[in-house]
Amino acid sequence: MDARDITGVGIGLRREHYADIVQCTRALDFLEIVPENYLDKGGWPLQRLEACAQRWPLAVHGVSMSIGGPDPFDTRHLAALRRLLDRVGATRYTDHLCYAQLGGVAFFDLLPLPWTSAAARHCAERILRLQDALGYPVAVENITDYARMPGASLDEAGFVREVVERADCGLLLDVANVYVNACNHGQDPFATLLALPIERAVQIHLAGSVVEDGRRIDNHGTAVPEPVWAMYRAVVERVGAVPTLIEWDNAIPPLDRVLDEADRARAIQRACAPRTAAVA
Repeated sequence: MDARDITGVGIGLRREHYADIVQCTRALDFLEIVPENYLDKGGWPLQRLEACAQRWPLAVHGVSMSIGGPDPFDTRHLAALRRLLDRVGATRYTDHLCYAQLGGVAFFDLLPLPWTSAAARHCAERILRLQDALGYPVAVENITDYARMPGASLDEAGFVREVVERADCGLLLDVANVYVNACNHGQDPFATLLALPIERAVQIHLAGSVVEDGRRIDNHGTAVPEPVWAMYRAVVERVGAVPTLIEWDNAIPPLDRVLDEADRARAIQRACAPRTAAVA
């Protein structure tokens, strides 16, 4: 399949919407998939995936690469991932700036790294090796961190910046994650957001969160909260209409409800376009 880059506003392709998505007539610019759900698999999910790939560009966003971890990359996993990227016409691969595996044991979670220059160099070297293995550019996402690793010599923004500049790679800017971290660690979310290397953003994620026992949890199971919309507008005003994804992965509502969120993001992009052009 010919490669097609993503633009505009998209949503995640989820099993709950398989029956409806191929009949969708509303505005929808791209879909994002979790590749682990499709690697070397067949059946109805792959049929739905291929049908969607005929209509929309696909973004491929992994959850298990463990870019910041010490374990060698699994060559069989990389080969299967590259086949999938080729098959769906992707133009890049994205994953999380974290570790998710240690000693061959997968944690099925996105765990934070120590914010040091040594860790940043390690991550950048791993990103470069991953790009060489896949044959695709790689962008990394800032994660939520409910516990901060000891020994940090950098703040979050400084760590993320050092990684992406050393690797010369893109940033998948998760605005919702910035908000969650700021709430939990007593920070100004706008100051934290604008300290990140937002000029390197190749994609943006927006999602919902909830407060449980006094802590904000990134649950991807509710509508995007108003502060995150305000932060998103601030980003778009500065760097333009970066391709944006609405993440809704738990308590998934009907397709139209998720598309309503996408419409709101698209309206912000359009409203901010003249201001962005003037700033440029």
